[in-house]
Amino acid sequence: MDLLHNLYTGFSVALLPVNLLFCFIGVFLGTVVGVLPGIGPAATIAILLPMTFGLHPETAIIMLAGIFYGTQYGGSTTSILVNLPGEASSVVTCLDGYQMARKGRAGPALGISAFGSFIGGTLSVIGLMFMGPWVARFALRFGPPEYVALMCLSIVILTFLSRGSMTKSLLSASLGIFVSLIGTDPMSGVQRYVYGSITLLDGVGIVPVVMGLFGIAEVLSTLEEKEVRDVFVSKIKGLLPNLKDWRESIGPITRGSIIGFLLGILPGGGTIISTFSSYALEKRLSRHPELFGQGAIAGVAGPETANNAASTSAMIPLLSLGIPSNVITALLLGALMIHGITPSSFLVTEHPHVFWGVITSMYVGNVLLLILNLPLIGLWVRLLKVPYGIIFPLILLLCLIGVYTINNNAYEIVIMLIFGGLGYLMRKTGFEPAPFCFAMIIGPILEMNFRQSLIKSRGDFSIFLTRPIAATLMGVALCLVIIQLLPKIAKKREGIASDEGV
Repeated sequence: MDLLHNLYTGFSVALLPVNLLFCFIGVFLGTVVGVLPGIGPAATIAILLPMTFGLHPETAIIMLAGIFYGTQYGGSTTSILVNLPGEASSVVTCLDGYQMARKGRAGPALGISAFGSFIGGTLSVIGLMFMGPWVARFALRFGPPEYVALMCLSIVILTFLSRGSMTKSLLSASLGIFVSLIGTDPMSGVQRYVYGSITLLDGVGIVPVVMGLFGIAEVLSTLEEKEVRDVFVSKIKGLLPNLKDWRESIGPITRGSIIGFLLGILPGGGTIISTFSSYALEKRLSRHPELFGQGAIAGVAGPETANNAASTSAMIPLLSLGIPSNVITALLLGALMIHGITPSSFLVTEHPHVFWGVITSMYVGNVLLLILNLPLIGLWVRLLKVPYGIIFPLILLLCLIGVYTINNNAYEIVIMLIFGGLGYLMRKTGFEPAPFCFAMIIGPILEMNFRQSLIKSRGDFSIFLTRPIAATLMGVALCLVIIQLLPKIAKKREGIASDEGV
């Protein structure tokens, strides 16, 4: 009965006309962003974040979450038609999707991608519905030491799975934590690293930083690349897969849903890892592995299902623990905090309309995405032909307007441009912006729980080792750092991350 009551609460929120409208806007924009190479969901959410300040919290998160899982749908279109992934999680789809398009089977490839995404996303929402409250109840056993250990583990896992040197990723995360300390100490009122700036008294704003790191830096990086887009347009027909396609795809779709759901919960970009894991599993299980890379429909169905399942299950640690599992959910955490809601184990009871409204909106969003993706393939193809020279100036304009309208403060534009330059340099030198942003957003929560832990233990650091849950989480984080020091494993990890193109 509780479940039925919770579903009623959720759908009564999700089906409100205003929430339906913003859910549609979110998934539509997400699809557009996924279709257009070079514009990621992180940059899009960062750009649109200021526009959500006047909305109710649940409405804002419904729209922003729609952008997140909507990009997973749209990313497959460019992978199949252009051999250019709109999203990093769609890299694997290029291998067989583009080959299917070359053989005149772009329609079935796009169709099975849409249906697989719908099934994976829906099954993952069902899992989220059951698992989210259970995780929240378990989290009631967490105190400040456990949260500190969990956040440390999250940062280590994220840096462990980032591209390139783990040392650079840890340095990036450390710099993010440092930036989060700028401003007024919340416990003592002492000013830290402000240097007389009124703008910095409240700290460095999340929105200017993420707009710079992901919006400005993404534009600068993409403009360096040569624009080559060979779009298959004349061969798109028969979007509905036939019975043979379904027989070959139903297994990969089922397994992709499970893999995506489980890996999406883990910190470190589960959408990317899940697609590679699904593809590798399907190739291993296939009776004809030699067909993979030559246009095997299972190589499209499995990964495309997995990335949508992972994008949905990533909401479990965010809504149940208040811990983001990747940079996108870190931005969603920042959005909730801006609206005065701190996600934690109490979110289910204190803000049930937000918790269940967001979950049930994903049911609605997946239906909208299925309706959008199949009939509008022609529109996405035409959108692919829009020159970058038109798209990117519009992005820059939105960034400038969005940052200024938050507080009508021109200095925040300067902050955005500084972090835009920093993000560009980080990309050029092999430093990942994702750990920086992740650490900056959870930094204040980490600091508060760390200081509360030491107050509780009267300054004794052993509190992180004497409590079983905290000690276990710290132990896992330490093991991951030690593993990285083993040359063979470190080399393998960097090779995997490089292949993923994170």
